[in-house]
This record gives sequence, structure tokens and C-alpha cells, in this order.
Amino acid sequence: MKRLSIFSVLLLLLLKAYSQEGRKVIPFNEGWLFRKGAPVNDKSIPDTGWGAVNIPHTWNNKDMQEGKNFYAGEAGYRKTFRVDENLKGKRLFLRFEGVGSVAGLYVNNRFIGEHKGAYAAFCFEITHVVQYGADNTLLLKADNTPRPDIIPVNNFLFGVFGGMYRPVSLIITNDINITTTDYASPGIYISQDDVSEKEATVTVMAKIENKRAHHTDASIQTVIKDRGGKRVAVSVKKVSLSPQGINIIRAQLAVDNPHLWNGLKDPYLYSLTTSVIVDGQETDAVTQPLGLRHFEVVAGRGCFLNGKAYTMHGVTRHQEWQDYGSALSNAQHKADLDLIREMGATTIRFAHYQQAAYMYAQCDSTGLLAWAEIPFVNNSTGKEGDNARQQLTELIRQNYNHPSIYVWGVHNEVYSKTADEHVAVLTRQLNDIAKTEDPGRYSVSVSGYGEMNRPANLAADIQGMNRYFGWYEGRIGDIQQWVESLEKNYPDYKLMLTEYGADGNIDQHTDSLITDFDPVSGQFFPETYQTATHVKQWAVIEQHPYITASYLWNTFEFAVPMWNRGGVNARNLKGLITYDRKQKKDAFFWYKANWNPAPMIYIAERRNNMRTRAAVKVEVFSNMQQVTLSVNGSKPVTGHNGANAKDIIFENVVLKSGANILKATGVHNGKVLTDTVTWHLQPVK
Repeated sequence: MKRLSIFSVLLLLLLKAYSQEGRKVIPFNEGWLFRKGAPVNDKSIPDTGWGAVNIPHTWNNKDMQEGKNFYAGEAGYRKTFRVDENLKGKRLFLRFEGVGSVAGLYVNNRFIGEHKGAYAAFCFEITHVVQYGADNTLLLKADNTPRPDIIPVNNFLFGVFGGMYRPVSLIITNDINITTTDYASPGIYISQDDVSEKEATVTVMAKIENKRAHHTDASIQTVIKDRGGKRVAVSVKKVSLSPQGINIIRAQLAVDNPHLWNGLKDPYLYSLTTSVIVDGQETDAVTQPLGLRHFEVVAGRGCFLNGKAYTMHGVTRHQEWQDYGSALSNAQHKADLDLIREMGATTIRFAHYQQAAYMYAQCDSTGLLAWAEIPFVNNSTGKEGDNARQQLTELIRQNYNHPSIYVWGVHNEVYSKTADEHVAVLTRQLNDIAKTEDPGRYSVSVSGYGEMNRPANLAADIQGMNRYFGWYEGRIGDIQQWVESLEKNYPDYKLMLTEYGADGNIDQHTDSLITDFDPVSGQFFPETYQTATHVKQWAVIEQHPYITASYLWNTFEFAVPMWNRGGVNARNLKGLITYDRKQKKDAFFWYKANWNPAPMIYIAERRNNMRTRAAVKVEVFSNMQQVTLSVNGSKPVTGHNGANAKDIIFENVVLKSGANILKATGVHNGKVLTDTVTWHLQPVK
């Protein structure tokens, strides 16, 4: 309680300092109490079991990663804070970036509102229920029980972590302000048209509220600044702001000779600020990133950024870490992005839900193209339509201004038997929302089947297909026949390969490729097979621009509490990096050799270091020009290309009994790199 009192004093001082200024956003993450189970409302019952926590926080950081017996249900977060008398006349809002998965907000025992869905932000006004100059009590009820009316409707493909797992902010504005409660969006929406190296047209729509008693004259100023802070375009519009409803103000600006946002090569960002000026004073302002670019998907040819071919080296990512669940810091989010960039990826599919705002902002500033989607995934109940429409609207409005986002995803692996049934109809409705809210971006839906003309397909601009050849169906090499058939029969359709891969346990290996697996209930998922899947399938993918973008599944292992497969309970092992982020699997380095131009060399199967046969095959991944292999200091030998030129095979390498040191050497423009592993030969007697 002493800790909470100190926080209340600090918050009071902050609120006093800000009481005479414009908009302020104050972190509201410290000094919370948490209690698992339904908060007690009956005063005759002891209200015990509360403990101090800071936000972000989830109550499933351990149990959801261990198996089916995790807690999914109600919990409460409570906080006491003071609001200074000087803030009377201001507007106060609480903005939650993510609560899993139903949240109910109470201030001073009064119900403020409810939000359904674990992944989008939400914002409630508390101006009229706080007590000025006194203590205020805030209660946030959270519940992550699966419900048929809230997507995702189950925990089968991934767990929905309970809690306030993303940051919370207190927003203070004046009585004339850019809205904060339009689906928790920034309140301004930036569109761009006719973007070229010569010029770009920028259109801004601002939603402004006037809580004064009468119409108020104001100037709405929009300023675009370059990276150095120099103004490059300005618009000022004089308006009379109505106290009734909301004021929609539009402005159009021209940028001559724009510096284009050009992906990883040059992710140049302008800033755009819309200000509300009354009687010469700025009452509110919102600043957003502006990346001027033109992105196009061309059927049969690939993707183009600013008119030039842009290779889509794609990965996917779930927002969770071992022992942390989804309650991640920005440092952890950044660590994931750093690993993705090391691999050489150019685009990320943030699956299967809206992820932290920090991630989209980092994609803006680093140049990674982003796919954003809602969790209409795996199963449908027929009752989730309203919530799916809500979550898609939230996703688009909250992230509308991110230049890195090029597509909105409306569903993943949900199906109908006919085009007239629920999933197909709802998908068309979702696509209509996406195209109405944001006609300047693509929409995409994803099927787990390989046929183009299925009842729930073709409702969006792009058709995605998840194909697990060699794992859930057929053989690894069947991907070749699949893509060639689509090229022949649907040459003018936009297609993306949106998931592919195989599970791989880093503690399981084979000396030769075996294919007898049970991917649903089996307990033996050798890393050897995962590596072979990615090696062979990427070599096919890169030869077919008909696959306009491909996304491997997944960058990181993640929890699946309903599964027990591959020798690790409650884990999807398809990630190329382990759940704790400590080990990169062989397939990670395969993509690094293919995607990242920085010179590298890597000997595969390094964890398969106990051998029983003297004659072995050695596989090396490298993007260098001359690659050789020596064993125990012998004369280096050259190998031959395997699946492609980055896959170098050395046949019939002979090991001696005991320890063997294998050294691969690569040369590129005079630069020499080596990689060394030790394999032990223990012949079977």
C-alpha cells in the first residue's frame, strides 16, 4: 500500500504540472493490484488475494505454456489515483492497448464500458466520473474464457493470454480535441495518391470534438515535415466547430519531389501533425508517421514498391515468449525484429491478430512490409460476426497511418461448404469493410487448401494459401506440382503462399531423411526433416514469381496449450528459433544464406553430433563464392550445389572413430569466413 501511495503522489504531481497545457499522454502502468478470480462485489465478503503488479501483465505466462490445465476465466486489476482540482475543464481518457480478452472498466464503482477482443486497443472517457481533489478507484475486470461470439473462438491453434498484457495510458486533453474514442484510433487518417518521384498528394481527415457550449471558431493546421524538421507542406483551414456530434475536417497537401519510403533500402519517414488552434493557442495536436510510397501486387509477376520489383522474403510471428507469454516489453519486441532482420526477411505476416503498436511503428522506421490481420481463424461458430466486424474496424482505424502495412487480413482457415453460408458471407462483409475503410490497401483471405475456387475463397483482393506439403499432406516436393497447376489454370489471380514448413525438435535428429511421421499426435519431429522441408521448398518458391509473396511458418516456436506433439508438450515446433530465443535452428541459417546479402557460412546438422556411420553427407549453407570443407585438418575439398547455389553438398565424407573436426571455409571478394563443428563417430558394434 505504501508503494501505491507513492505512485498516487507522483501521479498527482504530474497531473498538476500538466493541468494548464495541451494534450498529455501519461503512462499508467505502475501501482496496480491484481487478483485472479472474479472481483468481490459483496462488501460482507473479505476482498483478499490482491497482489502488486506492473503492466504489462498476464496470468498465463506459465500455465498456458505447460498444457491444457491453464486458467481461463475472470480476474481483476485495481488502482487508486488522485486527480487534481486544476484538471476540471479538461477531458480525461484511459487507453488500454490490449486486454485478454473481455474487459470491463469501472471507475469509483460505476460501470464505464466493456471491450470484447484481446488484441485491439480501446479507449474510454472518465472525465465525468472521477472525483477532483480526491482518491479515485479504478477496477478493470478481465476474462479470457473462450466465447462463441468473440474471435478467436478457441485456444486450439494458439492461446489467448489473459490480462492487461499491453501498456495503459491516461490521456488528458482540452475541451476541444482530436477524438481519442473513434475505435481508439489516432483521430486523424492519412491517405496518399498519385505517389511518384515527382510529386505526391496527401489527404488528411481529422475528427474533432468541441465540448464547449457553443460553436467555436478554430484553425485546423496540418504540417508535413521532413526528417530534419523542415516544413515541406502546410495547410490551414478556418472552421466553425460544432458542439453537436463530431466535426470532420479534411485537408489536402502536395509534396513536390518527395523522398519516397523504399522499404529496407531507405525507410524514409516524414512526420505529419494536425493541430487545432483556438484564439491563437494550440488546444490539441496529433503527430503521425508519413511514408510516401506506392505498393502494387501484380498477378504472376510479384510485388512492386514505387514501381520497382520488391522481393517478398516473408516470415510470420506470434507475440509471445517463454515464461512471459504475451506480456512483452518493447525491448523484447525489438529483439524479435532484430532476429527477423538478421535472417534477411523483407516482410512480416503478424499472425493471427493485431499486434503491439510498437511493432508496426518499428516496421515503419526499419522498412519491413507488414501484413496485419484479425483472429477470424481455425473455427467458426456462426455467432462471431459482430465481433469480427468490430475487430477489423479497430485494426484498420488504429493502424491506418502506418506506411509499412500493405494488406489487411480478414480470415485464416475458416470454411463454408457453399458460397451462401456463414463464413463465405461474413468474409465478403469483412472485405467490404476493409475496402470501404481503406480503399488504398489490399485485402487478403487465407485457405488451408490448395484449390483456388473454394466457397470461402476469392472474396478479397489476394488469395492466400497455407500449404504444408510433406507434413500434413503429400510429400515435400509436391509444392512444385501445386504451383505449376495454379500458374496454368489461374494465371491472372493474385496468390500468396501464406504458411509453409514443418515442426522441428532441436533435440531430435536422423542421419538420413525419413518421412514416416504423425504430425498430429506423433512425438518424433526431427530437426533434420524441418531443415530439408525448408531447403527444398524455398528452392521451388524462388523460381515462381506467380507466388507473389511467401511467408514461412513460423519465425519462433510458440505455445499451443491443447497440443502434445513432437516430444514437447503444448508447443508448436515449426519456429526456426526456439521459444526462449536462445537457439537458432538450421533452417534459420538456410534463409539467412538465401536472403541476407552479408557473407555467411554455416554447417548444418551441428546438433546431430553423435554419428554411427563413418561415411556421411555434409551440408553447408553459404552465400559465398568459393566453399570448401576439410575434416580433421585434411586438404579442403569442394562440393556440389544441392537445392540451389546456397546449398552446398559434400558427399561421402569419411569420419574416424571418436571426435572429428569439420571446417567449412568460404571466400567472397577476398573475405574469408569459416565455420567449425565437431562430430563424434561411435560405430554400432
